[in-house]
Amino acid sequence: MDKIRCLIVDDEPLAIEILEEYIGKVPWLSFVGSFDKGIEAIEHINNSAIDLLFLDIQMPDLSGIQVAQLIGKKCDVIFTTAYNHYAVEGFELDAKDYLLKPISFERFLKSVQRIKGSQEPLEKEANDYVFVKTEYKTKKIRLSDILYIEGMKDYLRIVTPNEKIMILQSFSKLLPTLPSNRFSRVHKSFVIAIDAIDIIEKSKVKIKEQWIPIGESYKEDFLSEIQRRTV
Repeated sequence: MDKIRCLIVDDEPLAIEILEEYIGKVPWLSFVGSFDKGIEAIEHINNSAIDLLFLDIQMPDLSGIQVAQLIGKKCDVIFTTAYNHYAVEGFELDAKDYLLKPISFERFLKSVQRIKGSQEPLEKEANDYVFVKTEYKTKKIRLSDILYIEGMKDYLRIVTPNEKIMILQSFSKLLPTLPSNRFSRVHKSFVIAIDAIDIIEKSKVKIKEQWIPIGESYKEDFLSEIQRRTV
């Protein structure tokens, strides 16, 4: 796979410096330049090969939102801003992610790994099931049967179309056994099967007849994953 060519547009020199440093730490990313004005960036994008744009939202002259509208789908966009109330608007513009300043390297890496993953074929999963201990037996549950998992103090309740299974387990031990491309934690008390989602609203999702809340600390990652799958 060729390196992902990255451009930064931000009117804050320190923000550019931090992102350039982060890009330099990732072997499959390539820093190609930066601009502090949207109009200059648009001209460059129209005349050069850019794969990924790190785009600040609040800028003089043209905002990041306006820049994204003007460049269309010429490259992937990750919005960067200090204000989280732009998140929904950013995702409506088909942005791949939304990074809230100050941006940690861990969060940056997670974001660009999603971009890289979307450009590579998905690996076939080895197993389509998980074994859990319930009462005095070990039960096999097919991943495709799981609708959502609810945390209840020391227990987890695994909900399928046909039954509800109580297990003495924690999310921290169960989550590593579930494929991250099929399950998402949306709340401290809920993990959901992405394929089972029927409706997504601002702060909740609907699976069958159950409305499940989206916690503020999980919203950014969850919406980003959903946006990656949106056509």
